[in-house]
Amino acid sequence: MHHPLSFEQLEVGDTWTTRARTVTEADVVNFAGMTGDFDPLHVDHEFAAQSPFRKPIAHGLLGLSLAAGLCSNSPWVRTDVFLGIYDWKFLKPIFIGDTVHVVNEIVQLEQKGRCRGHVHWKRQLVNQRDEVVQEGSFETLVAASNLKTNGRQRPQVNGNTQQPVLRRAA
Repeated sequence: MHHPLSFEQLEVGDTWTTRARTVTEADVVNFAGMTGDFDPLHVDHEFAAQSPFRKPIAHGLLGLSLAAGLCSNSPWVRTDVFLGIYDWKFLKPIFIGDTVHVVNEIVQLEQKGRCRGHVHWKRQLVNQRDEVVQEGSFETLVAASNLKTNGRQRPQVNGNTQQPVLRRAA
């Protein structure tokens, strides 16, 4: 059984790639309904055909929301608090039918007492053409382990496509 990673199990340079998710027209319409943002660039095919993009694009904040959701279990950590998003950039449009994933890297760790620490994440939302469409930084407060361990212990990641991929920085 897998357990969430605790603060002391994380290292700067740890990188995970999330599973992929295809953006559907239903996602865009539901996001418009939830937020009230019915800009024709997102929901009107005729209007969007006359735009520089030539077709509807997903809301930028839908992309940000997908990035947050995809990273919620990649890696699965003992997050106590989500602290913020910094320097988020919308670099390229996300189109209906695009398949996106997130490359998630730990760039800084700050111990905050014995019970937790701040984790600074670099997150890149990447489409099926390997283009970074959005990127920025997230900050979370992650709990430390209550278990006594001999050094850093990590759960084994199996070959299941639903599991994150951990890569060590070279």
